[in-house]
This record gives sequence, C-alpha cells and structure tokens, in this order.
Amino acid sequence: MNITNKDLNLLHLFQVLYEERNASRAAERMALSQPALSHKLNKLRHQFGDPLFVRAPRGLTPTPRAHELAPQVQVLIGQLQSFFERCDGENFLARPARLHLYSTDYLEQTLLPRLLPILRSQAPNLTLVTHNTRGELPREALEKGTCDLAIAGFYTGLPDTFHQQRLLGEDFVVLASRGNPRLTDGLSLEAFVACEHLITTLTGDLDGRVDRALRALGHERRIVAGLSSFIAPTRLVSGTDLLLTCLRSLAVDALERDAELCIHPLPLTLPQVEVMQIWHERTHADPLRRWFRQQVREVAAQVGV
Repeated sequence: MNITNKDLNLLHLFQVLYEERNASRAAERMALSQPALSHKLNKLRHQFGDPLFVRAPRGLTPTPRAHELAPQVQVLIGQLQSFFERCDGENFLARPARLHLYSTDYLEQTLLPRLLPILRSQAPNLTLVTHNTRGELPREALEKGTCDLAIAGFYTGLPDTFHQQRLLGEDFVVLASRGNPRLTDGLSLEAFVACEHLITTLTGDLDGRVDRALRALGHERRIVAGLSSFIAPTRLVSGTDLLLTCLRSLAVDALERDAELCIHPLPLTLPQVEVMQIWHERTHADPLRRWFRQQVREVAAQVGV
C-alpha cells in the first residue's frame, strides 16, 4: 500500500478521541475548533472506512473497529514521539545509549576515575565501551560511526572531516629502582645509555622518540622488552637495574604504589606529549556526544598535568 495519500496526523486525532471519548475535550486538547475537529473526524472515518466513534449519551463510543486499531495506533504514536524527541535533542541524557571510546590504558587510568561517576550520575542509561587505539588513529571506525571519540597523544595527519581538541600536556621522566647501582650519582646521559630499558610500543616498533633523540646525539640504548601497555612496564622496574622513560603521571602513580621506585629527570630534551581528543564531523553536532566531549575536557583539566 502506498501511504502518500494517507494523512498520518489523523492517527494522533484517533488516539486523542479514543482516550477522551468526548469531542469537546478532544478539540480542546488538540487546540481545534469543533468544526475543524468534525472535519478531521470525517476524514479519519473515510480513511479507515468505518465510523470509529459514534455518539452516545455521555460523549463518543468506539466501534469494534476502533477497539481493534487502538493498540496499534498507540504503539505508532509512541514511536513517533520518541523519534521526534531524539531529533529535537531533548532529554538526551536520559536515553539509553552506548558510546565507544578509543584510547590507551594510560588515559583510562588518568581520566576514567573522574569521568565514570559523572556519566553514572548525569547519564544513567549510558554505557561506555573503551577500545585500545593500538597506536594508530581509528580512522575507519570514526568514519563508520563505530568509534565516537579517540583520545591519544600520537595522532597526526588528520583528514579535514575530523575535529580535534587539546586535553592536556605531559612531559617525560625516567622511572628507576632506588637500588639501581648505575644511578648512585644521579641520572646522567652516560648512565642513561649504560642502563637497559623497558619501553611501551603499541605497534611493535622499538624505535621511539627517545631513540631518535639519542641518535641525534650519537648514542643508542639497549631495549630489553617492548610492552603493549603504558601501565604494565611501571610494575617491572622495582628491584631491577632497568629504566623506563614514561609520562610523569604514570611515574607518580607507580611511586605511590611502590616506595622502592624513584623518578629522575630525562637527560634529553623532548617536547611534551599533547593529548588530543578526536572526533568525526558526523558526530560533531550530536547533543549526547557533544556533552560527552565536554565532560572529558573538564575532567582532563581537573587532572592538572
């Protein structure tokens, strides 16, 4: 059946008449005059080929056909109301939704302890799903809509259809064991090179920005393990002569867990890591995702690193 010649507004009239069983109250509820309501009722009857509502001593009585149609009309009107509420962006925090965040375990540890209570309080029906960004911009996932937001400090070469916003900046430090015999006089560049190292590598590449800076100075270091986590290496330094070059907040967190660790300045000059949140144009104006990005930004500002 072709619905182009059907007046879908008449379904709303049907629902109101079925609920009120009174033409005057229905007209008042719909802000219609009595003649306008009578005209629409005649169209409704013609559309369904049935009187639907007949006069009774105390108003209107639904016909058997009206009783048959009522449950289906109620469902349709409810679905239409929900649809237009979503389009209007009203009550978006109350709707069930699922957001997919691509990031790293470092940022999960940094942001989620403050972010999750906000989500649970203000958007109780929202479910947050995190994914490991694995060292690369999840471009295809952002374009397809399976990623709502990506956060990291290593995204480059963004397409024009992507937006970005700075969240925070962090500098590098060196995490070491207090008993490291090579560091009795502090951490010089020579001591740094003489030690063996742990690194984080999300892609399997062992040639990072520290190694490139060392080569520029005519040095190189010995890497004994590359791990696919930012947090795990901080747990492997204690009681060894290994060094871990990491972001300051990770080192501070490790020191709070283990007093046998210590933090040294990095004996190299490296720029700060600028952590950015990235999203696609397709979600730029969506009220829920815009609100989520704002919460992430405010939480990052509270971290204060």
